[in-house]
Amino acid sequence: MGPYLVGVDIGGTFTDCVVMDSNGGITATKSSSTPQNFAQGMLASMRVASDRLGLAFDDFCRQISVLTHGTTAGTNALIQRRGARVGLIMTRGHEDVIHIMRGSRGVTSRDMTKVVHFPESGKPTPIVPKSLIRGVSERIDCFGEVVVALNEAEANAAIDALLAEGVEAIGICFLWSFKQPSHEQRMKALVKARAPDLFVTCSHEIAPKWGEYERTTATALNAYLGPLMARYLGNLASELKASGYRNPLQITQCGGGSVSVTRAMESPLLTLDSGPVSGVTGSVYLGRLMDTPNIITTDMGGTSFDVGIIEQNQPTYAFVSNVVQYEYFLPKVDIQAIGAGGGSLARVDPVARTLRVGPDSAGADPGPVCYGRGAQTPTVTDADVVLGYINPDNFLGGRIRLDRDAAVASIQTVADQLGLTLMETASGIARIAEFRMADIIRKMTVEKGFDPRDFVLHAFGGAGPAHASVFGAELGVQRVIIPQKEIASTWCAFGAASADILHLHEQVDIQVSPFDARRINETLAALEARAIAQLDQDGIARSRRRYQFSIDMRHRGQINEVEVTLPERRLKPSQFEGLRQRFYERYEQLYGRGSSYRDARLEIVTLRLRASAPTRRPNLVCAPRLTKRIAKASHRDPRAVYWESLRRKISTPIFDGAHLVPGNTIEGPAIIETTDTTVVIHPGRSLVVDAFGNFEIRFGDRT
Repeated sequence: MGPYLVGVDIGGTFTDCVVMDSNGGITATKSSSTPQNFAQGMLASMRVASDRLGLAFDDFCRQISVLTHGTTAGTNALIQRRGARVGLIMTRGHEDVIHIMRGSRGVTSRDMTKVVHFPESGKPTPIVPKSLIRGVSERIDCFGEVVVALNEAEANAAIDALLAEGVEAIGICFLWSFKQPSHEQRMKALVKARAPDLFVTCSHEIAPKWGEYERTTATALNAYLGPLMARYLGNLASELKASGYRNPLQITQCGGGSVSVTRAMESPLLTLDSGPVSGVTGSVYLGRLMDTPNIITTDMGGTSFDVGIIEQNQPTYAFVSNVVQYEYFLPKVDIQAIGAGGGSLARVDPVARTLRVGPDSAGADPGPVCYGRGAQTPTVTDADVVLGYINPDNFLGGRIRLDRDAAVASIQTVADQLGLTLMETASGIARIAEFRMADIIRKMTVEKGFDPRDFVLHAFGGAGPAHASVFGAELGVQRVIIPQKEIASTWCAFGAASADILHLHEQVDIQVSPFDARRINETLAALEARAIAQLDQDGIARSRRRYQFSIDMRHRGQINEVEVTLPERRLKPSQFEGLRQRFYERYEQLYGRGSSYRDARLEIVTLRLRASAPTRRPNLVCAPRLTKRIAKASHRDPRAVYWESLRRKISTPIFDGAHLVPGNTIEGPAIIETTDTTVVIHPGRSLVVDAFGNFEIRFGDRT
C-alpha cells in the first residue's frame, strides 16, 4: 500500500528493485541487466515489483513518492570507450597536462600484479586526443588575481576550431580557476553563444581543488560522460513520467546520498561507483538501528566484489579517485573493487600450471556455464553448483534452471589440467576467490589503521552470502550479517531507497598555522551559501536541511592530508586547540602512534561541506519476541554438499530462509536458501536470525 519508496540498482549481471510500503513491508525483485539499453532492465525490474504488488504498472508509478536510481551507465561507458567526442580548452602552454599524467600512470598499490609488472604497463587510450585540445592566453595567479586577461579572440577561434572538428562536449580548465573562476565562466558563455545545446563543463564546477592534472581529468571525464548520461537520464525520466511517476527522479551519487536527475545530468561524474556506494548507505542505516557502528560492507555480485568501511556510523571517504587509469578529484565513499564475482572465470595458467580465478567475468551474457547459454569456461557460480551450495532447480527461486552437468564438465576440464579431483578443483576455485576477497578487505582496513576484529561484516549481493562465512572467518571479524534475509541480494537497491539527498561542496584555501578564524569562517559561509542555493533549487524545506563541515589538514611540508570533522559551523580562535588535537588523533590512527610531529606547523588545505536532507526511512522494527522453534515449513530435502574442511561430501540440512523467524538458530553445516541468494554455513559455525530479521553467522570459540 502506497505511497512507496523505490530503489533501483543496475549491476553488471542483474538489475535489482526494492519497494518499501508505508507499513514497512519490503518487496524485492530482480531482472537481467540490459547493457544495450539499461533503462529496459530498470523498467523490467519495476514491472516485476508492480506485478507482485498486484498493481498495474501505471498505478504503481503514480503511488511512488520517491524513486532513487543507481546506475553503472557512466562506468560502463568509460570502460567500453563509448563516451562523447570531447574538446578541451586549457590555459596556453598547459595543453598536454592530461597526456603527461602522473608518473604512476594510474597504477595503484592495490593491484599488485600491475605494480610488480609496472614496466609493462602503459598509459590509457586518451579520452581526449591532442588534436582536440586548444590553448588560449589567460592567467590567474595563486592568489586569485588576474595577471593576463582572457584573450577572447583566441577563445572564439578555439571554439570555432573544435566545433568544426565535430565535438559533442567541451571541457574548460584554466590555471587557478578554483581561486577565481571568472575566466572559465566567460569562456563557457562564449561557447554557449555559439553552440547553445552543446554540453559544457568547467573545472571550478566539478573539482574546485589544486592539482592541475586531477582537476583536468575530472573536467574531461565529466564532459566525456555528459551527452550520453544526459540522453539516458533524460529519456528515463520521460518514460517514467509517461508511466505516471510525478515526482523528481533521484540518482544515487558516489558521495553516499542522492542528487536530483537535473544535477546528475550536469555532473555525471558523480554517478561513478554510485551503485556499490548505495550498499554502504543501507548498511549505515542498519548499523545505527542495531548499534553496530563499525562495519565492513562486502557486495559480491556476478562481476565484482566491492568493499567499503563504516567507522563510528560514518563511511570512510576518498578524495582522489581512479577510473581506467585516470586519477581525478572528487569526494566519494571509499569503495575498492576486484574482479571476484560469481561470474569470475577460472582458468589454468599454461606456464605456471596454477589455477587463477578472475578478474575476467562471464557477465550477464553468456554468464556462467550452468546458465546453458554456450559458455565453456567455468566460473565461481559453476563451482558453487558442483559443490552443492546452489540448488540448480531452485536458483533465483526457480526462475532459472541451471545445468549442473555442464558445470561439472567444465570444471572437470580444469581438474584434468591440474591433476586434481572434481571436488578439489571446485573447492579450490571457491577458496581462491574467497582469499582474494579477504586480501582486499585487509588492505582496506589495516592500511587505514583499522583492525578487522573490531568490526562486524555485512555480506550482500547475489553471491556474497555463499562465501562470507569463509572470508569473514579468515579476517577474524566479530560476526557476519546477511541483512534482511532475502533482501541481501538487492541490498544496494535498498540503500538507494533509503539514501538522503546529499550535496558536497569544497573550496581549497591553503593557509599555515597560526590560523585566521575570520578567513576560515568566510570560506565556510561561502560554502553554506552555495549549499543553500542548491537545496533551494531542489525544493528542500529549510527544516529538513543538515550541514556538516570538515577541513583537510596536514603537517607543513607533507602532501598527504587528513580530514578532520568540525562539530561547529563556525570556528573561534579558542577552538583551534581542539582542532589540532583532532588532527593528531586521526593522523596517528592512520599512520601509527607517535607518527605526528607536534612541533611542526600545520596547514589547512581544503574546507568541505556536506549538505543533506533526510528522506523517509524504511520501517525496520524489532520482533516483539524470539523463538527457537524452527517451523516445519522451513525444512527442505537434504542434499549432498562437499565441505573442504571435512574433505568429503555429506548429507546436509537445507532450509527455506523465508520461513525462518527471529530467534531461530541453525548449526552448521547447513544451507539456507532464499528467493535470490544462498547462505552457506560451514561446519563449526552457526546461523542465528536476529530480532531485526537478519541472518547472523557466528564463529563460536576461536581459541
